[in-house]
Amino acid sequence: MPELPEVETVKRGLDALVVGKKIKKIDIYYPKMVLPNVTEFTKALTGQIIQGIDRRGKYLLFHFSDQQSMVSHLRMEGKYSVHSHEMPLSKHDHVVFEFTDGSELRYNDTRKFGRMVLVPTGEEFTVAGLKTIGPEPTPETLSVEYMAETMKKHHKSIKSFLLDQNMIAGLGNIYCDEVLWLAKIHPLQPTNTISLSKIVTLREKIFEELNLAIQAKGTTVFSYLDASGHAGSFQNQLHVYQRTGKPCERCGTAIERIKVAQRGTHFCPFCQKLIEVKG
Repeated sequence: MPELPEVETVKRGLDALVVGKKIKKIDIYYPKMVLPNVTEFTKALTGQIIQGIDRRGKYLLFHFSDQQSMVSHLRMEGKYSVHSHEMPLSKHDHVVFEFTDGSELRYNDTRKFGRMVLVPTGEEFTVAGLKTIGPEPTPETLSVEYMAETMKKHHKSIKSFLLDQNMIAGLGNIYCDEVLWLAKIHPLQPTNTISLSKIVTLREKIFEELNLAIQAKGTTVFSYLDASGHAGSFQNQLHVYQRTGKPCERCGTAIERIKVAQRGTHFCPFCQKLIEVKG
């Protein structure tokens, strides 16, 4: 699933490729992908201009003229790309925005899990998933105080906590494994047992890792591509994710894989010890 760095990379690409363009026509080949329905969706957006694109967590927010906005979640395999009208469609191109200049914005999704929800501008945060989304992982929006107070209330594992978009927005399986390795925290460590000093370190590592991943235009492990059809390169800088059995870069211990919150989880058993805290 694309995580914050991948969605931010797509957002930046689309900023350059489609903002300012006017929609001539919309073709929808999988009706369940758009809400409220195909008729309302196409009627509202045909003839409109894309005025800007924002990102919140893993969501893209397209803003159109006439005070309309579209909340888009890529889910597992969703990809946006821009092509000329003459280029044949791919098998999994399910929504196509044709512009008056002859170019097209195509949404491709092999699993068909992605969704686009049209709402009046200003009502984006009434959409499920955005209603309760946690703070963005930036120094300005994710404070030590917030993390310490919130983590104190939860007994679940720190990996489960970080995956929860209601706690912190944008982190997924890959970057959770990476930041926990960087902070030397076991993925199963109960959230409320993590010291303040470790919380400070974890927060810093979240910022550092996401910024590095954005600079590398994201991580391509399976099928992620940016808006220009290019793969990211951050997979070449991963420390533990999908490195089961390989030596830890810090200590040489073999990386292990377990299941946490039903997700494959990678960690170093020497550097990331599970600490028992006696009450």
